Parts: sequence; structure tokens; C-alpha cells
Amino acid sequence: MTMLAGITRTTAIVALSAGFATATTAQNLRGWNIHVEDYPVSIAMESVVDEITEKTEGEVTGKVFHNGVLGDQPDAIQQIRLGALDFGEFSLGPMGPVVPETNVVSLPFIFASVPEMYRLMDGEVGDAIGAGMEAKGIKALGWYAAGARSFYNSVRPINTPADVEGLKMRVMSNDLFVDMISAMDGNATPMAFAEVYQSLKTGVVDRAENNPPSYESTNHYEVAKYLSLTEHLIIPECLCMSLKTWDKLSPDHQDIVMAAGRASANYQRELWAEREAASLETVKAGGTEVNTVENKAPFQDAMTPVYDGFLQANSELTDLVALIRDAQ
Repeated sequence: MTMLAGITRTTAIVALSAGFATATTAQNLRGWNIHVEDYPVSIAMESVVDEITEKTEGEVTGKVFHNGVLGDQPDAIQQIRLGALDFGEFSLGPMGPVVPETNVVSLPFIFASVPEMYRLMDGEVGDAIGAGMEAKGIKALGWYAAGARSFYNSVRPINTPADVEGLKMRVMSNDLFVDMISAMDGNATPMAFAEVYQSLKTGVVDRAENNPPSYESTNHYEVAKYLSLTEHLIIPECLCMSLKTWDKLSPDHQDIVMAAGRASANYQRELWAEREAASLETVKAGGTEVNTVENKAPFQDAMTPVYDGFLQANSELTDLVALIRDAQ
């Protein structure tokens, strides 16, 4: 082998090694999102990718796949755990079968208000739930808003639990929500969301519940003119990363990703508040009577049998429920 050939061969090996190092260091993350591209969650997720790309100088990049094109929510949660997806944004409701700690946020009236939920989720409560998620292979990066679900109906405003008595109420198919209505002597009717408008219109049910943007965007306010802001369900959502992906990041990149996640949570909350305010203005202009339930204590007291049944079946969550209730 001539000296020139040896130099050429060595140069090629060095170049190949450098190329391999770059390929293994740089990461292109794939993100799951169920919402359309102009939704507050979607906009905030795109901001995460932009910030991570900028702060890592392109060493970590990503793409958010919107509209649930990478699978439904339970499937995506499993993909995150396995590392087949790198990050995603999920409601804590569907995460319950995987992470028991997330079930507590589905308890009715567990949070007194949306600001109270933010305060607790950004502190010790969020840390406890995040630890439960991490034990299942999911790293929490930030807690997003999903609004507060409130009652709307075609009969009367709801101000106290007694106002619920006798009303036929559509609820999601979840025993907790059926029990919530039964505890106030209402009649719970689990029903697909797509059937609610016609059922309200024809009197199959008197009442339903959801957040103001959903109430407005589905035109339910046309057939149920009383919106009572009970805020009985305040279920946060999580911007999450696969723990497998997280563990591949350098410590510096982990710091950047965590900071970007937390910043995006604040951004998403602002966007959600704007969207919610716009929806309330729309329904009021359309003739909806809106009332705010300031005193939640009678509703919380009415939930005692619901909590008792839940904790009897999930005794390991007693301390976490107490942590939330004692902090208010």
C-alpha cells in the first residue's frame, strides 16, 4: 500500500466515523396529537418543537403528527411507553388504565377551580402523578389545560345540587360520572357524544356537560339554553415524552426539553383561555343564559358517596386524594 493510499483510506474512515457520530447524536422526534392543527394544544406543541430545535442548534428536531394520524389515544400511550413514539399530548382520563395515579383527576369537584388545578399540578400533586407516570415509562414535561366541564340544559339554571334532581343527564361512559349524577338524584344516561344534539332537541335527555368551546362548536347551545359553570370536572392534560427517548438525551438536552415543555404549558393555557372566552361570548350572543356557581361546597359535600366508593376500590390512592383536598 502506498503512503498516498494509506492517507486516503484513513481520511475516509475518519469521515465515515464523523458521519456516524452525527447520525447517532442528532435526534428527530415524532410526536402524537389528536387535535386539528389550529387547536390550542397543537399550536403549543409546535412551539415545543421550534424551541427545542433552536436551543439544541438542530441536534434535536421533531415533527408533530396532528389529527390522530398515528393511532388512537390508548394506542399512542402504549407506543410512548414502548418508545415507538417520542412524545405526545394526552388527557389524563384515558391514561388511568395504565397509570392509576391519573384516575384521581377524574373525581368530580376534586379541583375547586382551574387556577387551583394549575397551582397543584405545577407543584406537589403534579410531581406525585408524574412519578406514577414515570414508573410506567412516561415522562411528564408539562400540564396542559382542557377546560372545565360544566352542566348545560334546556330546563333551568343549576346553582345547587338540588337543581339537578330529576333531570335526565347525558354523561360519558364512566361509572364515576354516572355516580356523580346519581349522588345529586339526577338520572344519568351514558350516550355517544355524536347523539347529544338530537337527544337534547327531542327531549331524550334534558342536560349534558362539557367545556364551553365544545358546547359552542357543536351548536348544543341552540337546544340547551342554560349553561351553569359548575366546573365539576377539571381534567388536565399532559405533554409527555417516552422515558426511553428521554434517557437517550444528554443532560443539557434534557434541560432544554423540560424548559420547552413547561413554557409551552403556560402558552397553551393562555391560548385555551382566549378560546374559552370567545366561545362564551358566542353562546351569550346566541341567547344562552350563563351563570357561575361560586360556592362549590354543597356539590363537593354531595360527592361523599362517590369518593367513598372510589377509595374503597383504590385504597392506594387515598394519600394522593387527601393531598389535593387538603391543599385547597
